[in-house]
Amino acid sequence: MKLLFDQNLSRKLVSRLADIFPDSSHVQFQSLSEANDSEIWEFATTQGFCILTQDADFAERSRLYGSPPKVIWLRCGNTSTSNVEAILRSGAETIQ
Repeated sequence: MKLLFDQNLSRKLVSRLADIFPDSSHVQFQSLSEANDSEIWEFATTQGFCILTQDADFAERSRLYGSPPKVIWLRCGNTSTSNVEAILRSGAETIQ
């Protein structure tokens, strides 16, 4: 599973989780920092990414349009990058 980390998540997660989610990326690494949700959605669709976000907007878009791309909406509040990493590691099998 290739994850595309949204702007609201740390870029560090890409390298920290490379062992279990290889080929993942961050919107900043794809020159999408200033992109709107539609552009990110289209990029994820065409490039085979699953969008990982803390933003409800992508979850709403997923309900309206379905997939692809799939969307993982983290609802853990404002928490540390280490905690987000731990959450994703503990749910890796389910995410796959």
